[in-house]
Amino acid sequence: VTRHEITATAKPLRISGPWQVHFSKQWGGPESAVFAKLISWTEDPDPGIKYFSGTGRYRKEFDVPAAMLRGHKYFSIDLGEVKHIAEVTLNGKNLGILWKPPFRADITKALKPGKNVLEVEVTNLWPNRLIGDLFLPADKRFTNTNITGHFTKETPLMKSGLLGPVEIIIAEDLVIEPDARGLKSQVEH
Repeated sequence: VTRHEITATAKPLRISGPWQVHFSKQWGGPESAVFAKLISWTEDPDPGIKYFSGTGRYRKEFDVPAAMLRGHKYFSIDLGEVKHIAEVTLNGKNLGILWKPPFRADITKALKPGKNVLEVEVTNLWPNRLIGDLFLPADKRFTNTNITGHFTKETPLMKSGLLGPVEIIIAEDLVIEPDARGLKSQVEH
């Protein structure tokens, strides 16, 4: 048995900094907000975000150096922690719905040199809105349900949103070729 040890791997590209997030006003959220960093909606002081249930649309522009795309490479985006379901679009190309960890999608055909636009629609569950409504007068509530007693004002909120970290993972082809002494391996560039 021949062992091959891979010692050099490409470092993931972290997508950090502020994110633009759009919410539905119909469900109590603000039309848009800027998150300086990725946090649970429940950590935001705005009650429209803190108790929001529904879909929030994250938008982030980021740059990719042309040199990073050279060679036989494959790219995937790892969203990190997501609460609870995400739909990913990169540069207008829908990359599918992610509903369980790892929250990853292949972005090889959508990634381009220079400016890229990432959009992630995250949908959470209903409990936070139901709990938030308990703080509102009956005529100002967003929900109307006959399910009572499951939630109180003291019920802990559920983490919600895109929590990250968001990273681009880079993979390269590994070619193993026979030589006079046996096998050798190399990473294609």
